Formats: sequence, structure tokens, C-alpha cells
Amino acid sequence: MFRRHLSLILVGVLTLASGSAVLLLRGAAAFRHALEVSGGLALTIAPSVVGGLLLSAALRQLVPPGALARWMGADSGLRGLLVATAAGMAMPGGPVAAFPVVLVLAQAGADRGALIAFVTAWSLNGFQRLIVWEWPILGHDFALLRLLCGLPLPLMAGLLARWLPLPWTPADAPALHRGGGGR
Repeated sequence: MFRRHLSLILVGVLTLASGSAVLLLRGAAAFRHALEVSGGLALTIAPSVVGGLLLSAALRQLVPPGALARWMGADSGLRGLLVATAAGMAMPGGPVAAFPVVLVLAQAGADRGALIAFVTAWSLNGFQRLIVWEWPILGHDFALLRLLCGLPLPLMAGLLARWLPLPWTPADAPALHRGGGGR
């Protein structure tokens, strides 16, 4: 149980340490200001967090365990990595929306190579980034060049993830689907 909550414990320790440092070095007024700013930020991102959790819960109900094994499972080959790459590129939103989807994909039978390809494509080649940021700000020549240079990376990362002999299984995957997730 400790290992499962390690990141929460680490963030808690860092929060207490930084809060104590602000209080000791800058005083109570700076500490209150930091709390106000943090509270405002929490209220700003709360709708995204709730939306991501609702999306994850809905997808868990809609996609039965094992349903994606044919399309993105360990035996899907290069096709599975291509499907995961396309899905990752099409995934809108930030980490609060994308990572719950990754967990649902894992629980539905996608292997670690496909999951790595999905996350890599989402973070590097997301269409929303291309359309909203790169094309308007940097121009179409740069945006297309960057996209073309980044296209093979999710496939390469997915192949590498399948090849590496490191075991991984999502923490709450059904027992039926527990395995290394790779070859």
C-alpha cells in the first residue's frame, strides 16, 4: 500500500517543506498569499480533473476488458502501434483527460507498446497542438516539418517498449489480463 501512495506522500512532503520554507523565510503574509494562489489554481483545474475522471469511468463501462486486445494487444503487431499512434494524435485535452484513457485502454487489453505509442503520439504529435499553437504561431512550413519529424517516434517508442524485458501491468487490471504486457 505504501508503494501505491508513494507519489502522494512525496508531494505531501514537498508541499509541507515548501510551505514551511515560505512561512519561515517570507512570513505569514506570503504564506497566506501562497495558499490563496494555490486555492485559485485548484479551483481552476478542478473541472478538468472531474471531467477526466468521468471520462475514465464512462469508458470503463463502455469498453469491456479484453475488447481492444485484437486492435492494440501484444499480438497486434505494427497495426496495433499505428492504431494507438492515430488515437493518441487525435486525443484532445491535457494529461487529466489523456491518462485516464490510457488506464482504460490498458484494462481493455492494449499492451504496453501500444500504450507507449499512444502517450508519445499524444504528447508529441497531438492535432490540437498543431492546429491551435504551431500552425498559427510558427507557420505551416515549420508545423508540418515538426509533425513529419515526430511521426516515427511513437512507433519507435512502442516497439522499444515491447522489446524491453521489463514487466508492467496496470495496478487494477482484471486478474484475467495480468501478464507482462510485452513479448
